[in-house]
Parts: sequence; C-alpha cells; structure tokens
Amino acid sequence: MIEAIFPHVNWDKMWEATLETLYMTGMSVGITFVIGILLGLLLFLTAPGNLWQNKVFYAITSAVVNIFRSIPFIILIVLLIPFTKFLLDTIRGANAALPALIIGAAPFYARMVEIALREIDKGVIEAARSMGATTWTIIRKVLIPESMPALISGITVTAIALVGYTAMAGVIGAGGLGNLAFLDGFQRGRDDVTLMATIVILIIVFILQAIGDLITRKLDKR
Repeated sequence: MIEAIFPHVNWDKMWEATLETLYMTGMSVGITFVIGILLGLLLFLTAPGNLWQNKVFYAITSAVVNIFRSIPFIILIVLLIPFTKFLLDTIRGANAALPALIIGAAPFYARMVEIALREIDKGVIEAARSMGATTWTIIRKVLIPESMPALISGITVTAIALVGYTAMAGVIGAGGLGNLAFLDGFQRGRDDVTLMATIVILIIVFILQAIGDLITRKLDKR
C-alpha cells in the first residue's frame, strides 16, 4: 500500500537522511543551548541597572547578536563557507552544516534568554544580593532556576527553527532530509520523495514541540 503511494522512495536513503537531520538538529540544539544561555546572561547582566552593568560592552554584544540574528540563514551559510572550509576542511556533509546552524541559532536564542531573565522579579534578585549572595550564586540559584520554564520553551522554538535550517543546509550539500528532498525529489521530478521528506520533518517538529511542552509544564511551578 505505502509503496504504491510513494513508489520512488528509497526507504534506506530516507532513514539515513532522517538520522542526518536528527544528528544536525541534536548537535546544534545542544551547543546553541549552552552558547545562547551564556550570551543571554552576558546581555542581561551587563545591561544598565544590572549586576555587571557596562553600557559599552552591552552595546557591542547586543549589536553582534542583532547582526547575526538578522542575516537570512541561506545567506549565512554562503558567507560562512570559507570559515567552514578552514575549520573542517570540507563544506559538505552533516558536520559542515554545524557552524552555520550554531552561529545562526545561538544569537536568536540568546535574545530569548535575555527576555526570560528580564521577566524575573527584580525583588528576588535584590533579596539574594542583600543576603550576601555572589553573582555566581545569583546566576546558579536565582536566574537559571527562575527562568528555566521560559528557557526550555525558547530552546523548543529554536530547535524547531533549526530543523528548518537543516533542510536549507541540505540544499547546498549538507545532507539530511532537505538534501534528499531537493536532489532525489525536486530535481528528478519525484514528488513522492519530496512529500515523504516533508512528512518526516513535520513528525520531527511535532515530537520536539510535544517534548518541549511537557518539560516546560513539569518545570513551571506557577
């Protein structure tokens, strides 16, 4: 039955492409989560009125984040080709997509982290400071725990965006479902291959959203 609906689909290739997409998404989400939180903390802490307030540092960091957040991903991939070639000695394959995926997503997530931290009641932070808590203690015991539901919600949105980014990266030879849909589907006029790749991507997105929502609900004590 399924072979009749998708006559041109090579299921081994589809499975391999799915694993490549999951690999690119998983690696980039993990690294983006760490870099994004660090960048977001820097933006929050160095903003005027906060613990490490520094207008110059905040302005420079904010500008860099805004620049990389604003560049369309397909253009960013092309701009980063020399850097990727230098770093990995290749511009093809799943690993070659990671620099662009991370650089494209980390600034986006950093802004979401900054917004999440701004929503924390300043009274809680001031109470911790009045009790003699160090900045590191405030980060560890107040900022991260209080903002965790929003951080998880934000990384869920970022992860879903990264699935879309992997599909775009596939068009220039990064592998994954985007590469399969373009080369094996679109270029050969095999609409069933493109459709099946799209269905698998949608399934991945739905699963990511469900996992993110579940974790957020578990962490949200309100």
